[in-house]
Amino acid sequence: MTTRTKNLLLLFTRNPELGKCKTRLAATIGEQSALDIYKFLLQHTVNVTRGLKVDKEVHYSVKVRENDIWDPTLYNKKNQLGEDLGARMLQAFSAGFENGYQHIIIMGSDLYDVEQKDIEAAFEALKTNDYVIGPAEDGGYYLLGMNTLTSPLFQNKEWGTATVLKDTLKDLEGKKVKVLEERNDIDYFEDIKDIEVFQQFIK
Repeated sequence: MTTRTKNLLLLFTRNPELGKCKTRLAATIGEQSALDIYKFLLQHTVNVTRGLKVDKEVHYSVKVRENDIWDPTLYNKKNQLGEDLGARMLQAFSAGFENGYQHIIIMGSDLYDVEQKDIEAAFEALKTNDYVIGPAEDGGYYLLGMNTLTSPLFQNKEWGTATVLKDTLKDLEGKKVKVLEERNDIDYFEDIKDIEVFQQFIK
């Protein structure tokens, strides 16, 4: 790994295995097409993050893979630890702050309409705000960043539902928060059916 920066990007990813990822999408287009789309989204995430001048960690849902698309000289590989998504994110943030990072951002690996400049802008926002959040169209968020560990953000949430963003913003009332542009993460057929690049995967 290169010299440590004070900025850390946490990337949460599922192991790309047939029948184990994008299950809501697979219900419409089939497991193989859903897996192909997820692999495409993972590669897009690599493309938009590998050039970032921040430290990067990939947190795998099941087990760390050695020889995959995540270059170990650019990405520190770890396992997600915890009972649910909130506990897993809390553990990752907690470890990051314990390791001395000052600005930590987490994002998923299934976003097509996020570019490198969007992530750079999010880190820039943490210089003048305490928190940064990227709302997703489905009522969740695609990115969350903070300068101090804030455990309540990861507790008492119905993960995967339309209330996550609202409940998270409620926790942040009175704090200095930068809200980014809304983006669309890919969960359902409706999320991809009108986007040209995905037509190759739809049989």
